[in-house]
Amino acid sequence: MFASQSYYLLAFFTYLLIMILISWLVSRKQKNASDYLLAGRKVPLFLTLGTTVATMVGTGSSMGAVGFAYENGWAGALYGVGGAVGILLLAWLFAPARDQVFSTMSEELASYVGNHKWVKQILAVVIYAASIGWLGAHLIGGGMYLSWLTELSITQAKLLIGAGLAVFIILGGYSAVVWTDSLQAIILFIGFVLMAYFSLENVGGLSTLNNSELVAKQGVFSYKNVGLLPAISMFLAVLVGVLATPSFRQRIYAADSVKTIRRSFILSGILYLFFALLPALIGTSAYLMNSALDSAAYAFPYIALHVLPVYLGGFILLAGISATLSSASSDAIAGVSVLISDIFSKAHSDVHSEAKQLLFSRLAMLGTIIIALLLALWSDDIVSYITKMISILMSGLCVMGILGRFWSDYTWQGATATLLGGALAGVLVGVNHQWALFFGNPIIPSCLTALLLGIAISFLTKGRETVYSQCQENERLQ
Repeated sequence: MFASQSYYLLAFFTYLLIMILISWLVSRKQKNASDYLLAGRKVPLFLTLGTTVATMVGTGSSMGAVGFAYENGWAGALYGVGGAVGILLLAWLFAPARDQVFSTMSEELASYVGNHKWVKQILAVVIYAASIGWLGAHLIGGGMYLSWLTELSITQAKLLIGAGLAVFIILGGYSAVVWTDSLQAIILFIGFVLMAYFSLENVGGLSTLNNSELVAKQGVFSYKNVGLLPAISMFLAVLVGVLATPSFRQRIYAADSVKTIRRSFILSGILYLFFALLPALIGTSAYLMNSALDSAAYAFPYIALHVLPVYLGGFILLAGISATLSSASSDAIAGVSVLISDIFSKAHSDVHSEAKQLLFSRLAMLGTIIIALLLALWSDDIVSYITKMISILMSGLCVMGILGRFWSDYTWQGATATLLGGALAGVLVGVNHQWALFFGNPIIPSCLTALLLGIAISFLTKGRETVYSQCQENERLQ
């Protein structure tokens, strides 16, 4: 191993030890499962802001947006713009859910349709599977970064990322996540700003970039590179992803107040809107430096390792690892919350000792990370398949949340139709090559189908559910 690779590996272990130390410090105050999974519902503004920003700048923003910009110019900024609008809408539409004292997204969505048990169980299974899929994807992303950084094999890198993640999350829970995420957010922003600066300097400035074939005469956000409808689909897919991602709901449930949530999400949206330009700058600059990379995913590490000074390049890739770890930790917590509170709720409630509840939660976290790591080690294709299925399910969750939150006549049958209809439309568009090319991704037909079916079926079944829904709503409000 070269001296630079040894330095990078040492830097990674030092960074990981800091994360573990933070986790150990915060773990000493934990007494029960609520402390572990929701940080006692007392997360203040600056920590909510830090964890939100760090999670938004995840694998998709670093690898995905930079790679997309490498191929399509300013279109790479659509990731950030969609995410920023999504988090601002989340602050406006769903921040009041904090006052309902929910523990999981499945509990919140089920409450909108009379807490129907069947709907709640379906939601719990879907959301837990989704969380494992995301977690596996982030482990792959982190493994790729570490492999590029140290020249370890991809399997060794995934194992190191998985083991490190397991230690600091199992030890500290959500309290550790919000503190480590806040530290990672600082590293991320410094890293991406430095990378964008040196990238622009290397290619000759912003004017050179704007005159390149990827950008010149390609319209706003270089939409002509991908087509107008696919560009809109890209924007909406990221927006819907934020509205329907369980880890963002977790921040609502764990914050100390609705006011804290709204302020932190608004600040996060503004910061992320600024950040949206950075991956586009980096990806387009990488194309100008080398237009013959084997894969667009290599654009980010190419600049870090071949353009920047050795130590700065290592810091940049460490920022990339931070992006994947922050996203992975939040998804892991969201998944375990659903597993504990909804899927195995009876077994968990039967454990009366707070110490045993805490142990049960940590064991569930260990099992969840092991499952995700095994999927990531087994085959990249399997996790890719899972994440594609997640994107199909997101539209149904998003539409169900909006209809349930603002339409009192929404029924559990309508909610089921929303979930199934959105998924079916997504599958049909995904398997039809011409439709997929036309739309760019399934998000538009999937959301429209979920919306129309949810409304139609709710109108047809409203009379049967009125009495039941009113009784359940009264119980919930009391």
